[in-house]
Amino acid sequence: MLSRVKVSTGVYWVDVPEIGFAILCGCPADIGKHLRKRGLITQKEVGGLTFETGPSAILLSDVLVQRGEFSNLAEFPVGQMMYKQGMIIPDHPNNTGRKPLLVGSKDQLRAQAEYIYRGTYGLNSEEELIDAGADSEMARYMMRVKKKFAFGKIRKPEELLDTISIEDYPVEIHSGIFIQRLRMNVFEIRYKKESVLVDLNLAPNESYESPYVLGFHNLRREYFEIIHSGDGDGWDPRRPCMSSVVIFQGKVYLIDAGPNILHSLKALSIGVNEIEGVFHTHAHDDHFCGLPALMRSDHRIKYFATRPVRVSVAKKLSALVSISEDEFSHYFDIHDLAQDAWTDIDGLEVHPMFSPHPVENNIFLFRAMWRDGYRTYAHFGDIAALDVLRDMISEDECEPGLSREMFNTVARNYALETDVKKVDAGGGIIHGNAEDFRTDGSKKLILSHTSEDLSPRQKEIGSGAPFGTCDTLIPAFQEYLRMYAFRYLDTYAPNVPRNQLRLLTSSPIRSFNPESILLKAGNVCSSIYLILTGDVEMVDTSAGVSNSLSPGTLIGEISALMALPLGETYVATTFVNVLEIPLSLYLYFTERNGLLEELVKMYEKRNFIQKTWLLGEAISSPVQNKIARAMNESKYEAGQEIPSDNPLDLFLISRGRVILYLDNQVVQTLESGDFFAGQGFLFESPYELRIEAAEETEVFRVPRSLLLDIPIVRWKLLEIYNKRMETIVSTSRISARHPNQSLITAPIQVTTST
Repeated sequence: MLSRVKVSTGVYWVDVPEIGFAILCGCPADIGKHLRKRGLITQKEVGGLTFETGPSAILLSDVLVQRGEFSNLAEFPVGQMMYKQGMIIPDHPNNTGRKPLLVGSKDQLRAQAEYIYRGTYGLNSEEELIDAGADSEMARYMMRVKKKFAFGKIRKPEELLDTISIEDYPVEIHSGIFIQRLRMNVFEIRYKKESVLVDLNLAPNESYESPYVLGFHNLRREYFEIIHSGDGDGWDPRRPCMSSVVIFQGKVYLIDAGPNILHSLKALSIGVNEIEGVFHTHAHDDHFCGLPALMRSDHRIKYFATRPVRVSVAKKLSALVSISEDEFSHYFDIHDLAQDAWTDIDGLEVHPMFSPHPVENNIFLFRAMWRDGYRTYAHFGDIAALDVLRDMISEDECEPGLSREMFNTVARNYALETDVKKVDAGGGIIHGNAEDFRTDGSKKLILSHTSEDLSPRQKEIGSGAPFGTCDTLIPAFQEYLRMYAFRYLDTYAPNVPRNQLRLLTSSPIRSFNPESILLKAGNVCSSIYLILTGDVEMVDTSAGVSNSLSPGTLIGEISALMALPLGETYVATTFVNVLEIPLSLYLYFTERNGLLEELVKMYEKRNFIQKTWLLGEAISSPVQNKIARAMNESKYEAGQEIPSDNPLDLFLISRGRVILYLDNQVVQTLESGDFFAGQGFLFESPYELRIEAAEETEVFRVPRSLLLDIPIVRWKLLEIYNKRMETIVSTSRISARHPNQSLITAPIQVTTST
């Protein structure tokens, strides 16, 4: 019997119980938690040994990214197969010589193998470590530690995994189970006379689901504060992974970027554009795979890590996405930290320390000066228990292990006294032990990074930190919301006198609950709202538009200035604070400073921009204004070829339809709001497409220089580029196998909203 279960959006479970073989189809972030909640991963006991059941193979998505999130994150599912199921553990009943099996396209198999390899070992040689900034002695020492965690040997990807490439004809993957790709991301799985269909594509307006519900939190932002945004681990289906949010002088910093980070930020009413920077401990997926969410901002978020950690992260991300490591700097503003030294970041001081781990890893101390001295926070994620490290001690420098001197240094670092200390107490080979902190002198000790509730013995040592709880180290005696308002308005109108900006910031601040309507379609606005915190959704069902707006965005501006009914409804998706600027005051401001004429002139362009998938989401008003000013319109008749040989322009279709051809075959049909560009706009494509207007068509040309510095735009361009390349490759495969048949009976509709 062949059975299919829908696990969550874009993910299926196909089981062949007759031969004890199950296929996980699709593996986005936290998929293991979904499988546990659905009862598809359970505990089993054989001969007194308890271990987990789980998938035998993973069918990968043809496209790496959907809706801005990774579709293929096989590191933790593969780890579950190796360690939780026991495939790699010596003398385990499941260690039969069979390795975790990945099936999918050749490109995705190659990318996943390298990404899992980097997630397992990080930098894999002394030479790579030296290139990443470690001196020769430290590089030699770090490799000794890595090899000890790896049971003495760094294995090649093919030693860790089995892979099978799926084609457009049936391919046997195991004991009579065949898989065939029917079209992009749609597969038929057959066993004997039975078959099931799995479609890994996300539907329009779908996204990958979070396995847990967090609720909403409306938090006051203090001068120096720690917001606890996760205390679970990569296996816990109830909680986000260990992480924290640091608030300092009104600025928002993250410690790590784990799975479903957008879900967590939304629950905390924090918009992506509010984030000043991220401090990164290491490249394991439960601390890493939320990075794409941070790429979905209109500015490069600051990235803080020691250079070895940063290089390790960049190599893993580039392997996963199949891009150059240099691309990392296009998405993040890189700030390398000195290890074992304090660095001042606008008054917040940070001190990273080496932590023995299978990959490059740091633990962090943070401090800020207050009236009676420093207030300190320690974040010790993914530490190893002292008993484990003690057993690794070896003074033979030719053997894997740890020197006694380094062990003593690590033990001293663990024992540092702070005001608040959050530690990994997850246990096992590569996680911490609460008992190591039984005599800790910190004022508050938090035990984190675990799947289980704290035991009575652990509660004697430290406390928990449920999602959304806060520790205030230094209280605030000023109103940060008005500081945000001034900063956003200064970006919006940089040449306006400061006294004019202060005039606007004297307007009242208004708060909205989640799911409240701020402004409703059909009404004429009497005030203009400047979003200060939280996220707002712009909805226009007649145009099929639903875009997220971030802090720094003005809404109701044109409706108020031109006395026009709103065409869209604006809904708070979190707790939202806005600066409510009266129309009379805003009209005075725009007229006095010569802004009104340009705003009215750009009305149609900005209205169009705000409703596109590429430029309407998470891009603040000042950035949209820059784009609108630079846009130039062109018109084409039906059947006219649109030249796209200039790699410096991107084309946005404002009206009409455009068809993309590979040779004489239709590859895609694009409509209003979609976009296209020359083959060298983002990456060099091996395929040259012909672009033709299907009817009378109008397009806006946007200069490349404006777009590629906006991380969310660059990330969306990469997502669509990968989808279109997969479509073209599929088209080429079908054409090669059926040269005498029509390639495609109907145009492939790949819109930019999916």
